[in-house]
Order: sequence, then structure tokens, then C-alpha cells
Amino acid sequence: MAKKQIRVEVAHALPERQKIIALEVEEGCTVYEAAERSGIQQQFPGLDLATSRMGVFGKVVAKPRETVLAEGDRVEIYRPLLIDPKQVRRQRAADARAKSEA
Repeated sequence: MAKKQIRVEVAHALPERQKIIALEVEEGCTVYEAAERSGIQQQFPGLDLATSRMGVFGKVVAKPRETVLAEGDRVEIYRPLLIDPKQVRRQRAADARAKSEA
């Protein structure tokens, strides 16, 4: 007996463009498998699924090769951070202090 098919989306974005690919996968499909099956790597040369962080609806998934998807889930493939968010906040706070002292 064939497994039930579920609908999911796979999304990736660069600063200048984004792509969301809708597809049907077998129930029990993992986050990583859906990303592979979507073919999104062909849309974004240089995208390496093996090293990319992934999530579902904005929540990072620690183990994309083990996390099973549900009907309607959206897999998100994240870009690497260029700057540590904590460092950005520290710099903003320092800039604000310097501005208030001036």
C-alpha cells in the first residue's frame, strides 16, 4: 500500500530574490529530504544543503535529516549569518551611549 502524500513548501531567500517551491512528498519525509526533492539547489548555485541550517516556519530544526514533516509545513533554508547578532546589539548600544554623551 502506498504511503499518503502530503503537501509542503521549501523556501530559500537571498537579499535580492527568494523562491518558494511547493511539492508533494510521502508522509514520513524529513526536512532534509524535502529540501533535496524540491530541487532548490538548482535555483541557487552555491547552496549546500548538507551544511545549511534549516527550519520549519521560523523555528530552527536541530536534526533536519531526522525531523519529519507534517501536511502544510514550510521548510526554510537559512543563509549563514555574516555578523553575530549579539555583536550588532553591543555596537548599537555603544553608538547610542556615545551619541547621548555628545
